[in-house]
Amino acid sequence: MADFDAIEYAEDPDFNGEYSESTVVSHVPDPVMVRGSGHVTIFGLSNKFNSEFLQELAAKVAPEEFKGTVERINAVLHKTMPMTLKWLVCGCLCCCCTLGCSLWPVVCLTKRTRHMVQKALDWENSKMYHKLGLHWSLSKEKCESSNMMEYVLKIEFIPKVSILKPD
Repeated sequence: MADFDAIEYAEDPDFNGEYSESTVVSHVPDPVMVRGSGHVTIFGLSNKFNSEFLQELAAKVAPEEFKGTVERINAVLHKTMPMTLKWLVCGCLCCCCTLGCSLWPVVCLTKRTRHMVQKALDWENSKMYHKLGLHWSLSKEKCESSNMMEYVLKIEFIPKVSILKPD
Protein backbone atom coordinates (compact mmCIF):
# COMPACT_ATOMS: atom_id res chain seq x y z
CA MET A 1 0.00 0.00 0.00
CA ALA A 2 1.29 3.50 -0.90
CA ASP A 3 2.27 5.82 1.89
CA PHE A 4 0.51 9.11 1.07
CA ASP A 5 1.98 10.98 4.04
CA ALA A 6 5.59 10.37 3.10
CA ILE A 7 7.60 13.25 1.74
CA GLU A 8 9.88 12.38 -1.10
CA TYR A 9 12.78 14.59 -2.09
CA ALA A 10 13.73 14.68 -5.73
CA GLU A 11 17.44 14.53 -6.39
CA ASP A 12 18.77 17.39 -8.47
CA PRO A 13 21.31 16.04 -10.96
CA ASP A 14 22.79 19.55 -11.41
CA PHE A 15 23.48 20.08 -7.68
CA ASN A 16 27.23 20.07 -7.03
CA GLY A 17 27.12 20.45 -3.25
CA GLU A 18 27.54 24.24 -3.24
CA TYR A 19 24.82 26.80 -2.70
CA SER A 20 24.47 29.69 -5.08
CA GLU A 21 22.66 32.98 -4.52
CA SER A 22 19.53 31.45 -6.03
CA THR A 23 19.24 29.05 -3.10
CA VAL A 24 19.29 31.83 -0.50
CA VAL A 25 15.79 32.90 0.48
CA SER A 26 15.22 36.23 2.12
CA HIS A 27 12.00 38.20 2.58
CA VAL A 28 12.52 41.79 3.61
CA PRO A 29 9.55 44.18 3.92
CA ASP A 30 9.82 47.67 2.50
CA PRO A 31 11.42 50.27 4.79
CA VAL A 32 9.16 52.40 6.97
CA MET A 33 9.53 56.18 6.74
CA VAL A 34 8.86 58.62 9.59
CA ARG A 35 8.41 62.04 7.99
CA GLY A 36 9.01 65.38 9.64
CA SER A 37 5.95 67.00 11.20
CA GLY A 38 7.36 70.29 12.43
CA HIS A 39 6.51 73.80 11.33
CA VAL A 40 10.09 74.72 10.39
CA THR A 41 12.24 72.96 7.81
CA ILE A 42 15.80 74.11 7.18
CA PHE A 43 17.64 72.59 4.23
CA GLY A 44 15.24 69.62 4.25
CA LEU A 45 15.57 68.87 7.97
CA SER A 46 12.36 69.35 9.93
CA ASN A 47 12.42 70.55 13.52
CA LYS A 48 10.23 67.64 14.71
CA PHE A 49 9.30 64.07 13.79
CA ASN A 50 5.93 62.47 14.41
CA SER A 51 6.07 60.13 17.43
CA GLU A 52 2.78 58.38 16.65
CA PHE A 53 3.34 54.60 16.47
CA LEU A 54 3.26 53.12 12.97
CA GLN A 55 1.25 49.95 12.42
CA GLU A 56 3.93 48.56 10.07
CA LEU A 57 6.12 48.12 13.15
CA ALA A 58 3.56 46.18 15.17
CA ALA A 59 5.05 42.94 16.56
CA LYS A 60 8.55 44.27 15.83
CA VAL A 61 8.96 47.02 18.40
CA ALA A 62 6.94 48.21 21.38
CA PRO A 63 5.09 51.52 20.95
CA GLU A 64 6.86 52.90 24.04
CA GLU A 65 10.30 52.13 22.57
CA PHE A 66 9.36 53.72 19.25
CA LYS A 67 8.00 56.83 20.96
CA GLY A 68 11.07 57.07 23.20
CA THR A 69 13.43 56.94 20.23
CA VAL A 70 11.53 59.59 18.29
CA GLU A 71 11.36 61.80 21.39
CA ARG A 72 15.16 61.51 21.83
CA ILE A 73 15.63 62.56 18.20
CA ASN A 74 13.16 65.41 18.69
CA ALA A 75 15.12 66.50 21.78
CA VAL A 76 18.28 66.80 19.68
CA LEU A 77 16.37 68.81 17.08
CA HIS A 78 14.74 70.99 19.75
CA LYS A 79 18.17 71.81 21.15
CA THR A 80 19.85 72.68 17.84
CA MET A 81 17.22 74.02 15.44
CA PRO A 82 16.41 77.36 17.18
CA MET A 83 20.04 78.48 16.86
CA THR A 84 20.12 77.33 13.23
CA LEU A 85 16.95 79.30 12.52
CA LYS A 86 18.43 82.46 14.07
CA TRP A 87 21.56 82.10 11.93
CA LEU A 88 19.39 81.52 8.85
CA VAL A 89 17.44 84.74 9.40
CA CYS A 90 20.64 86.68 10.09
CA GLY A 91 22.32 85.11 7.05
CA CYS A 92 19.39 85.97 4.77
CA LEU A 93 19.43 89.58 5.95
CA CYS A 94 23.15 89.93 5.29
CA CYS A 95 23.25 87.74 2.17
CA CYS A 96 23.59 90.59 -0.35
CA CYS A 97 26.38 92.31 1.59
CA THR A 98 28.41 89.13 2.12
CA LEU A 99 27.81 87.62 -1.34
CA GLY A 100 26.16 84.59 0.25
CA CYS A 101 28.96 83.82 2.71
CA SER A 102 26.68 84.66 5.64
CA LEU A 103 24.78 81.42 4.95
CA TRP A 104 27.80 79.20 5.65
CA PRO A 105 27.13 79.04 9.41
CA VAL A 106 23.63 77.71 8.66
CA VAL A 107 25.03 75.04 6.36
CA CYS A 108 27.55 73.99 9.00
CA LEU A 109 24.98 73.97 11.81
CA THR A 110 22.57 71.89 9.73
CA LYS A 111 25.32 69.40 8.93
CA ARG A 112 26.21 69.24 12.63
CA THR A 113 22.55 68.64 13.54
CA ARG A 114 22.27 65.82 10.99
CA HIS A 115 25.45 64.30 12.40
CA MET A 116 24.09 64.48 15.96
CA VAL A 117 20.82 62.83 14.91
CA GLN A 118 22.71 60.07 13.10
CA LYS A 119 24.91 59.46 16.16
CA ALA A 120 21.80 59.19 18.36
CA LEU A 121 20.29 56.72 15.91
CA ASP A 122 23.50 54.69 15.80
CA TRP A 123 23.44 54.47 19.60
CA GLU A 124 19.79 53.35 19.55
CA ASN A 125 20.59 50.77 16.86
CA SER A 126 23.50 49.28 18.77
CA LYS A 127 21.65 49.15 22.10
CA MET A 128 18.28 47.87 20.96
CA TYR A 129 17.14 47.88 17.36
CA HIS A 130 19.74 45.63 15.76
CA LYS A 131 18.74 42.95 18.26
CA LEU A 132 15.14 43.37 17.09
CA GLY A 133 16.09 43.10 13.42
CA LEU A 134 15.65 46.82 12.65
CA HIS A 135 18.00 49.57 11.51
CA TRP A 136 17.17 53.29 11.91
CA SER A 137 18.87 55.94 9.81
CA LEU A 138 18.43 59.52 8.68
CA SER A 139 17.84 59.45 4.96
CA LYS A 140 17.26 62.06 2.27
CA GLU A 141 14.10 61.24 0.32
CA LYS A 142 11.98 63.00 -2.26
CA CYS A 143 8.90 64.77 -0.87
CA GLU A 144 5.54 63.24 -1.70
CA SER A 145 4.00 66.56 -2.72
CA SER A 146 6.85 68.20 -4.65
CA ASN A 147 10.25 67.62 -6.24
CA MET A 148 12.07 68.87 -3.15
CA MET A 149 14.15 66.61 -0.90
CA GLU A 150 13.58 66.11 2.82
CA TYR A 151 15.22 64.16 5.60
CA VAL A 152 13.18 61.30 7.04
CA LEU A 153 13.79 58.63 9.65
CA LYS A 154 14.12 55.43 7.67
CA ILE A 155 13.48 52.16 9.50
CA GLU A 156 14.81 49.20 7.56
CA PHE A 157 14.26 45.55 8.35
CA ILE A 158 17.45 43.50 8.67
CA PRO A 159 17.00 40.36 6.57
CA LYS A 160 17.06 37.00 8.21
CA VAL A 161 18.66 34.67 5.71
CA SER A 162 17.67 31.05 5.50
CA ILE A 163 19.30 28.61 3.13
CA LEU A 164 17.28 25.95 1.38
CA LYS A 165 19.16 22.67 1.54
CA PRO A 166 18.22 19.96 -0.87
CA ASP A 167 18.32 16.54 0.80
